[in-house]
Amino acid sequence: MNPPFQLSYIRLQNALKGSQYVDLILDGVQYNIPKSQGSRAFARHFDEPLTFATEQLALSVCRKKSRFVFKSKRIVEIVSISSADVQSGLQEHEFLQMWGETRITIGVLMQSEAAPTPDTSESPANSEGLQSTTKEIIKQCPRFRILVIGKSGVGKSSLINRVFGVDVASVANDQAGQADIEQEITSPQNERFILHDSRGFEPAEGSNTNKVKSFIETRKRMPHIKDQLHAVWLCFQVPIIEYGQRLLEEGAEEYLSGENAVLGNTPTIVVFTKYDTLLIHMRAKSISDPEAEARRYLEENCIKPIQAFTGDKTILHVAVSSKPKYERGHEQLTDLTYNKVSESFTSQPNTLSPVPFAAAGAQRMVPRVKIESSIIVGKQRYWKALAASPNFQGYTMLDCLRVIHTDIVSVWNFYDPSEYLYSVEFRDLMMNMVGNVDAPAASAHPSTHLTSGNPFSGKTIPLVTATLVTLPFVAGLALVQWAYETYQQLQNAHKKFMAYIVDLTHILEILFALTANRKGKKLTRTAIKQAFNAYYRSTWIREVHAEITSVEHWIVHRDVILEKITSLIPLSGTDTKVSAALEGLELVDPERDEEWYGAADG
Repeated sequence: MNPPFQLSYIRLQNALKGSQYVDLILDGVQYNIPKSQGSRAFARHFDEPLTFATEQLALSVCRKKSRFVFKSKRIVEIVSISSADVQSGLQEHEFLQMWGETRITIGVLMQSEAAPTPDTSESPANSEGLQSTTKEIIKQCPRFRILVIGKSGVGKSSLINRVFGVDVASVANDQAGQADIEQEITSPQNERFILHDSRGFEPAEGSNTNKVKSFIETRKRMPHIKDQLHAVWLCFQVPIIEYGQRLLEEGAEEYLSGENAVLGNTPTIVVFTKYDTLLIHMRAKSISDPEAEARRYLEENCIKPIQAFTGDKTILHVAVSSKPKYERGHEQLTDLTYNKVSESFTSQPNTLSPVPFAAAGAQRMVPRVKIESSIIVGKQRYWKALAASPNFQGYTMLDCLRVIHTDIVSVWNFYDPSEYLYSVEFRDLMMNMVGNVDAPAASAHPSTHLTSGNPFSGKTIPLVTATLVTLPFVAGLALVQWAYETYQQLQNAHKKFMAYIVDLTHILEILFALTANRKGKKLTRTAIKQAFNAYYRSTWIREVHAEITSVEHWIVHRDVILEKITSLIPLSGTDTKVSAALEGLELVDPERDEEWYGAADG
């Protein structure tokens, strides 16, 4: 073939049973094709497309074949694909070949169409040379660093666990004298935060207050922002004065009296914990309005004394309770912390500062905060001027949407050690979902019944009767031809971008709601599939796609597209849409990690 062409992607689906690994052999060089966890699919996107100028390439498939019940042997089989076959069977930018029941798909770029090869030494493997915005910012501040101060038993562990979505935070084992404030406490369940704990203000422990002050002063002088202290939570249990309880111990008084000198501009929030004990106390007194009386009590006996002692009437404060029946305050605390951190560490509005980004990613309480952070990330580079973005010139739509996908998912920071949200399968689902956004209205509206197996077969199964969580698209159909078009050559590319950004954000909102009470639990494909299906079958997606279809980009003096995207992913008011999307959905156990595609899915 003249000129030679390039391979940008290769996939094997429904690989032979027992297949362990697959290698691509081209010009004597061997490239491993990774296996998708828990499935019979192998796939790889090449950061730098491979030139195919020889007569043929080969795929080496190694699999185990059982000979007896307790014995098996390895078999290596070779699949050869000639350049002539690729040339004759090429459909625009994709070549398909069946090998038995195995479907082999190769993405092809002609050398004249191939994207330029930028420096990818600092690029993530899934961006095809386009630099992830979030990767750059995470390098500057990988974790949100917070100091939690309070007496033993005040409820610090419960607070950390709830806000940051972890199962166990070792906050000094909740025992006096056991904490080392210099210790960096982390959790594998949430890699975006670092906790420092002080054993608090025990009676006659003034020396500990000096340690806290010294620690804060030292952190202020750290040259790198990632090592500085980003926020402080001062935790005090709501006292029941009738029982002889005090709000402030001696150490706290000494610390607070010098708050301005010690903390300076470090974002600080006073947290009144165990508010449920106050509510229970008020209800026991048979007061007509215990809620109102509890608020009055908190104002008179907690808030005003703190304000008077510090001389600061604007000091931020919130009352919290972790008891399920009385749970409150965690969302407000998350909001206050994020807003205060953004104010303290952001020099200009709508600019991407690493500390607020870390704070938004670390918290697992308020989806609005993640959406806001995602919008700020998008505005920095890739969401700007989508109708004619210089960032994407020469790249395929697959490349462009891949880096946008990475940035959005990174902001949400689910506990996803298997990286299912970054997987080829999930990206393919998203590609397929947005592929028909500019199709005629009748064909663009998904059915309320999801198709099992081939979505064009006409066989449908109502979601509520499915034994597995079935998906509406067969694996591999997502890589449609438009995905291989270069950005500047695809008509209405801006609509694909808009749909991808908005649809992915809404699916993650639904997933966030589905997994909100599963702190410390790994994200599963089951949960992702349910969130995807909930959105796909909802009126929400139809409303979004209708709005996007109506957008034209001929107005060039302002970024109408960016404005439209932000209007379609509002910072508030989507709770009812999330609830409506989940209504009627049979919720399969989200902790069951089933494969992306079962036998019914093809």
